[in-house]
Formats: sequence, C-alpha cells, structure tokens
Amino acid sequence: MRWLIILLMVLALPARGEEVIAGLSQSRVSITANFEGSEILVFGAVRREAPVPRTGQLHVIVTIQGPSTPVTVLRKSNVAGIWMNTDSVHVDQAPSFYAVATTGVFSDALSHTEDLRHRVSVPQAIRSVGAVVEDSPNFTEALIRIRERGTLYQMLEGAVQLERSTLFRTRIQLPANLTEGFYITRILLTRNGEVLDRYETGILVTKVGLERFLFVLAHERPWIYGVLSIVIAGLAGWGASAAFQFRRS
Repeated sequence: MRWLIILLMVLALPARGEEVIAGLSQSRVSITANFEGSEILVFGAVRREAPVPRTGQLHVIVTIQGPSTPVTVLRKSNVAGIWMNTDSVHVDQAPSFYAVATTGVFSDALSHTEDLRHRVSVPQAIRSVGAVVEDSPNFTEALIRIRERGTLYQMLEGAVQLERSTLFRTRIQLPANLTEGFYITRILLTRNGEVLDRYETGILVTKVGLERFLFVLAHERPWIYGVLSIVIAGLAGWGASAAFQFRRS
C-alpha cells in the first residue's frame, strides 16, 4: 500500500526532469524509560520526465542528522609518568547523531566538490573553525571514531535499495542514547557524482512521561530537583534501614 501511495504521488506531480519524492515510517520518536532505540524506514521514488538522458549510474543518498552542539576534544599525553590533558580543540558544531546511507560506494555516489557544497559525509557535517592546534584534523577524526563506536555516527554504504532506478528504501537504526530535538532527514538524488535533486524532512525526538517531567524539572527548576533528589535518597536509605531492622527482629 505504501508503494502504491508513492507511485500515485509521482504521477500526480508535474514533470521536471529527475526528482526525488520520499517519506518516513514515522516523523516522531518518543523516549521513554524502556527506550532501546528506534528503526526509521525511509522510502520513496524517482520521478522523471520521459525521455531523460541516462548517462551514468543513478544513486540515492539518505542522511539523518541530529541536533548539533559545541564539543571540546581533549588529548592526553604522558608527562613525567603521569597521563594528563595536554591539548584540546574546540569543535564549533558536531551533530549528536549522523547517519549516511547510500546505494553504493560513497565516492561513486557523490563527488568531492558536491560533498563540500552539500556537507553530506560525516567529516563535512562537523564544523571546526579557528582551531589553533597544528594537527587539529586528528582531533576531529578522534571524535568521529568515538561516536562511531557508540553508533552515533554511521556510514552505511550500499544500505539503500534502488529498484529499477525508480523505487528506493533503506532502514536506519537510531540508538538508545538519542539527544532530544529535530533530526533533519535529507534524500539526495545523484548521477555522475552530481546532485540532481534533494528532498528534506525531519523527525522530532522528545522525552515523554516521567522522563520528560524530570528533564524539564532538572533544567528549569534545578533547586526543586535537588531538594527532591535529597528527599528521595533519604527515604530510600530510611526504607532500606527499616527493612534491615525488620529482618533482624
């Protein structure tokens, strides 16, 4: 049924060369106490005006980018037998989550010039301006490696299935440790490494229930949150002590 809807959308729109039309399995992700991550299905179709010259392979690139925040990357060195922080680089903006899925090898799907223009690859999504350390690119690479190990940064080459150069789909796994905010989703249609068309939408990630209440309380009423934490800790200690005394009697 979903594919039928996409095809009807394709037929209903006016023709203008090759263009991409896409949708998401969900536009909102709710973080609860037992949240273990979520899988997003990105699907769509390529509409083209007939006849369209087809020189070069058609590719589809899908990116999902979480909210960007400043990050300070530290480097430890052995000084007189003690490991300590000796250098640091301030990264102006780094996505809290970033995934790139392609129909093939990334370098085949997008040229370096187009990557610089559209900031598609993981390194291009990170902005570090004014770093004074001589080997500052190494700090950016270290940040990427750390977040790749935590599945916060993902490069998924070949994960997009493109059928008959028309219908495409891919699944991207969002980890459990997501940051709240708006996750920008881009779908780029490329041929010969150049971007022909792009489609952009988004996913809203929010905490709900008790998690939302505690988050808002901690950030907007920190003194109340602190008092409640002390009270709850005291009650828990008293309860454990009472239970221990009851078992001894």
